[in-house]
Amino acid sequence: METSLVGKYAIVGIGETEYSRASGRTTRAMGAMAIRRAMDDAGLDSTQVDGMLSYHSGDSTPSTSIMYDLGLRPNFYMDCSGGGSSSEALIGLAMGAIEAGMCDTVAIFRSMNGYSNFRIGGTGARAASGISGIDLMKRPYGLISAVQQFAFNFTKHMATYGVKSEDLAHIKVAHSNHASNNPKAMMKQRVSVQDVMDSRWIIRPVAHLLDCCLETDNATCVIVTSAERAKNMKQTPAHIIGVQGRGTKPGGDFHFQHGNMGRVAGHYVGPRIFDMAGVKHEDVDVTGCYDAFTYTVLLQLEDYGWCEKGEGKDYVKSGAINLGGKRPNNTSGGHLCEAYTHGMNMVIENVRQLRGTVDDYCPDAANGVHTYDYSEGGCRQVKDAEISMNMGWGTPAVGSALIMRK
Repeated sequence: METSLVGKYAIVGIGETEYSRASGRTTRAMGAMAIRRAMDDAGLDSTQVDGMLSYHSGDSTPSTSIMYDLGLRPNFYMDCSGGGSSSEALIGLAMGAIEAGMCDTVAIFRSMNGYSNFRIGGTGARAASGISGIDLMKRPYGLISAVQQFAFNFTKHMATYGVKSEDLAHIKVAHSNHASNNPKAMMKQRVSVQDVMDSRWIIRPVAHLLDCCLETDNATCVIVTSAERAKNMKQTPAHIIGVQGRGTKPGGDFHFQHGNMGRVAGHYVGPRIFDMAGVKHEDVDVTGCYDAFTYTVLLQLEDYGWCEKGEGKDYVKSGAINLGGKRPNNTSGGHLCEAYTHGMNMVIENVRQLRGTVDDYCPDAANGVHTYDYSEGGCRQVKDAEISMNMGWGTPAVGSALIMRK
């Protein structure tokens, strides 16, 4: 797939609020703060950001409110509905908007009180909203939370390839090790395989409590502009060399009727994005894989081609995804341990990895000086990180991806 956009755009600013379970603030206030922090990170003022994109699940604040709070006057904005595959997809749309001449610099934000107000599992504000839209296909049948909805795919996979719950626990262990070196992570304590196995069942046989992501109040932002403009900005840009937004399996919401249940959208998204970026798997130094649950990671690692189908259990147990391993994954702790952000924190983390300024416990981390000692309370910077990849997950049938280079 030939495209003239490879390396033409970059992420130049990143911002986030603290991650908590009791923000005490509106999504409007948090969204404005995250965007302001991203602007400050990039060295931009209110006259230099003229595009805004956001996504929500009926739980956020529109761009039109936040642009007023920040004194912005966009030439283009759009708020869309979506979840885990949106971060990478909107980065691609931002590139398209700039390429079309609609704007020059785009702030993409996600703001959510995902614990104290609108909880993804169907409790909180969502419980009183009634049943409509896509929920009509799920909630009347008891499929209220994502862990229930996605479990069918992995149950089939377990039966086919002999995956055990103990195998999945190695993913949680790796991400918890990474989070222990992240001052802002919500869950900093390292856990063992036995800790995961001893936590209560949520859905048998695919998920214990510690196999599930956190629920979090937060706002996050990334700023996209052209590589040419990025030269004059404050931070080292993370150049975008491949992006694929919301690729699907055949059948969409009815994908169970089409082919292998244990296959996810990464099977279709992966070849396109590697072809677009002009890199191979072995060129990638660090990954960010959507970890709503430990099993979503294993499925994506296989279907994006990091290992053969059915070999994911061996791949995660090999140490490859750990800091110091072949290709560390979710070095901030991801959704399992840092915070649940619908994918944004993994993009932010990989931007920091490429800059060489991961915010760990190294005394001079902000200036790119790291010890590469990955023991608890230490470093989480990947040494000489040049290329990163993010893999987003909306459902088993919907996925997005992003490849960046230094």
